[in-house]
Amino acid sequence: MAIAELKEAFRLLRQLPVLWLPGIAGGFLAAALWITFNLYGTFFAGRLMVISGLVLLIFTTGMLTIIRNQEGGILALLTGGIRYYFRVLLPQIVIVSAITLIFMLLTVTFSLFGISDMGIVTALAFGFMTPTLIVTFFFDTAAVIEDRRIFDSIQRSIRLVFAHVNAVIAFLLVYVVIIAGIFFMSILVWSVILSIILYDQLGPMSLNETQLQTFTPDQFIALIGPGGMWITALVLFIGIFLLLPILCCYKACFFKKLSAGTINITQQPTVGEYDSKGRWYKY
Repeated sequence: MAIAELKEAFRLLRQLPVLWLPGIAGGFLAAALWITFNLYGTFFAGRLMVISGLVLLIFTTGMLTIIRNQEGGILALLTGGIRYYFRVLLPQIVIVSAITLIFMLLTVTFSLFGISDMGIVTALAFGFMTPTLIVTFFFDTAAVIEDRRIFDSIQRSIRLVFAHVNAVIAFLLVYVVIIAGIFFMSILVWSVILSIILYDQLGPMSLNETQLQTFTPDQFIALIGPGGMWITALVLFIGIFLLLPILCCYKACFFKKLSAGTINITQQPTVGEYDSKGRWYKY
């Protein structure tokens, strides 16, 4: 099932170019975040990250409405994004709050038993949080594609995941492969461009093993200079531009196939009969 939905996602991306708009917005925001971090530090970058996430949610939510309707332009994407904005944002806040609460409860519980190793606490917390993220992974698609409310969209995601565990696992494996593939491709392109353009700066550099172990990211950023910063921003833009539309479209296509035939599963069949004129009468 997972591969068929990936092909469907690429078909939609070819037929509906507007679906690439969230990738453009996401790539631009990611590049701006990287430049802000380098020029102004974490204070402004952290605030820009929050604003970027809230703005980007409009585009990704609007993208789901385009996939649901199988048509639309930029105006339809923005209108759909605004209409369903809080349908997606509020469940997201609920899930993040629940995960944060779980982490805090685990931290307090382990501290009461004398376990203060943060590595163990973090590992156990991730052990609890990962299943939560998996079972609620389709809350946004349920909220938009099936027009569901806040808690109903979360419940819908949980029911679908438990009902189709094997299919979801296959989907997540392909999902991770896509992320890894685009990530390593971006790293390769970044390395090649950086080595060509900044050869004069990086070529003479020779570090022994001790220096490599103590070499910090800040030192590397200072080494590549402004040119390297802009190259990194460009590659980051391209990577997000490709990654975001593919993942969102793939997720929506998989959800639509996963939920096909199960949307009305809780409804009781209507009992009745047709009369001689073909009219339906319900008992």
